[in-house]
Amino acid sequence: MMGSIAGDVIGSVYEGNPIKRTEFPLFDRQCRFTDDTVLTIAVAYAILDRVDYGDALKMYGRKYPGAGYGSSFYRWMISDEEAPYNSWGNGSAMRVSPVGFAFDTAEDVLEEARKSAAVTHNHPEGIKGAQATALSIFLARRGETKNVIRKKIERSFGYDLRRRLDDIRPAYYFDISCQGSVPESIIAFLESDSFEDAIRKAISLGGDSDTMASIAGGIAQAFYGDIPDTISTYIRHILPAEFLSIIDRFNTEYCR
Repeated sequence: MMGSIAGDVIGSVYEGNPIKRTEFPLFDRQCRFTDDTVLTIAVAYAILDRVDYGDALKMYGRKYPGAGYGSSFYRWMISDEEAPYNSWGNGSAMRVSPVGFAFDTAEDVLEEARKSAAVTHNHPEGIKGAQATALSIFLARRGETKNVIRKKIERSFGYDLRRRLDDIRPAYYFDISCQGSVPESIIAFLESDSFEDAIRKAISLGGDSDTMASIAGGIAQAFYGDIPDTISTYIRHILPAEFLSIIDRFNTEYCR
């Protein structure tokens, strides 16, 4: 899941300052972790300690209330309300990467992705975005080719993954919906030739950059293997010790 977190941190400075190119400084003094990272950690914690996903999301969200949550999630997070709010936003996909790494059958991955999403994002598109992201990670870490990943995701979720980034980029804009950002994030991975390239390509679309880079980064880590030391060292330097502890526990348990 470090790949997702790296995408979030690198993309954080471009969320409100979109760019339409792949050439940009990878790190900036204003890089930070956002809600994507906090909630990814929460999902990993829920899996490790067998805690309810909703409880884990509320707990970590309340610990880090200034991470940049969407307004609907924030209201749910600080309330005593347990019911989901039917969101189709990409928050369900941005936090799901631990599911793709932790479970060993496609059926389990899809079911756990559904569970992790449904506590807030119980709209069909919210569920679909989380499942498509998690299944992409699962297939990538099992050694499937990009062509196989593309076909299985298209067949399972109806996403059009044969579009080209060069065709998408000119008219693309900030879109927080799963249906308007998850397919594009997967395409960024499919067109990449390295982990870093996947991050750069996702950000270059000029959309919800931190979340799209987080989605692409999780899949890219599963496909390409280890994250470059320069990136992982930088990311670990800015994360709280609590997050690093969960990441290390998760990697020991599930990413051997």
